[in-house]
Amino acid sequence: MSATVSYEPYQLPAGLLALAVHCAFFALLYFGFTWQVQPARTMSVELWKSLPEDEIASPAAPRIAEAAQPAQPEKLVKADIALTEKKDNKKIETQPVVTKPEIKKVETQPVQQKPVEADQREAIAAQQAVQAAREKADQIARDKAAQDAAMDAIVNEYKAKIITKIRRNIVKPPDVPDNARAEFRVTLLPGGTVLSAELKKSSGNVAYDNAVERAILKSQPLPLPADVSMFNRFRVLLLVFRPAE
Repeated sequence: MSATVSYEPYQLPAGLLALAVHCAFFALLYFGFTWQVQPARTMSVELWKSLPEDEIASPAAPRIAEAAQPAQPEKLVKADIALTEKKDNKKIETQPVVTKPEIKKVETQPVQQKPVEADQREAIAAQQAVQAAREKADQIARDKAAQDAAMDAIVNEYKAKIITKIRRNIVKPPDVPDNARAEFRVTLLPGGTVLSAELKKSSGNVAYDNAVERAILKSQPLPLPADVSMFNRFRVLLLVFRPAE
């Protein structure tokens, strides 16, 4: 048995067409992938807080086209005069008018100065017043001291009189040592009456202490100055008695 191979005329164009389609598909895949993976373009932006003065470009002056024909001298002169007049008018209109403030003159009255002699007289008078006040205070102090000394002399005088009168009435007991010393606090009433006689310090001899107390009570009224204002100096007296005196 034999097999026969038949040839179909349309198989070759179909194969070429399939090959072209596959090539186009692979090309599309390749270029499409490379187009997607291209790195993105970056942009750098610089931020300025203020534009530098040196780099600010001054606007370019407009170029005046040269006239085909040269301008006439008279027309150029008139045009320049007109431009200068306009500029001068604009300058005059735009300049503000500055008015100076009026300065008011303040009239100052001259200070009247006292003469030097008047000031010296016032200073001397003040010193004299201070000196007089000091002298008066010193005089008052001296007078008070003299008065106190006089009153102390009177008090001592009358204290001596009181002790002398009491001592005359003491009946001295026997065997009393001469160095015995008895202190009594005597309280008086106006007129010399004895209110109380309190033993403050004993002499060590009871008989002598009792004898002194009896003498104090027996000697009343005790002698006092006639000036009633001095009674406060004699209201309470501290009296000391010794047998030897």
